[in-house]
Amino acid sequence: MSDFIGERKTIEQVEEGYEFAPKFDEHGLIPVVTTEYSSGLLLMQGYMNREALLESLRLGEAVYYSRSRKVLWHKGATSGLVQKIKEFYVDDDQDCIWLRVEVTGSGASCHVGYKSCFYRKLPFGDDLKHDTNLTFNGLKLEYTEAEKTFDPKEVYGDTPNPTQL
Repeated sequence: MSDFIGERKTIEQVEEGYEFAPKFDEHGLIPVVTTEYSSGLLLMQGYMNREALLESLRLGEAVYYSRSRKVLWHKGATSGLVQKIKEFYVDDDQDCIWLRVEVTGSGASCHVGYKSCFYRKLPFGDDLKHDTNLTFNGLKLEYTEAEKTFDPKEVYGDTPNPTQL
C-alpha cells in the first residue's frame, strides 16, 4: 500500500482541500475518537501514529498506537473484540480522527469489560454542592453501565494491564 498521507502545505489545502494531510503531534501521534456505528455511543479515545493510521486504512479495522507499551495495537487481536471501521473521518484542521465502528464479539470496547471506556461520569455544576458526590479524597464517580459485557480475566488472564498504576 502506498503512503496516502500528504504533506501539509497551506491552511486552505488542509482545511478545505481534498488531500489527506493529518497533523501528528510532537510524539508522532494523532488522537482518535471511536464511536459505535449503530448507536453513536462513545466507545473510546486512543492514538495512532503514521503506521497505525495506514494499517487501519489497509485493514478496515482499528489499529492504535499504545503509548504505554510503545507498540501498534490491533484492537481485538487478543480479545476478539475487533473494531470494524464503517466510517473514517478527519476533523477540519486534520489533527483528530473519528472512527465509527462495529465491534465484533460481545460488542464491548473497554479492556475492563464494559461496552464503553467511558462508563463513569463526574458530577459538575450544582451537583457538586451535594455532599453525596464527594468522597474523602475528592469527587465520587457515578457508574453509567450496570454490568460488564465480558470478564476481563477470562479474556486476558491474570496479566495486569500495563496502563495501570
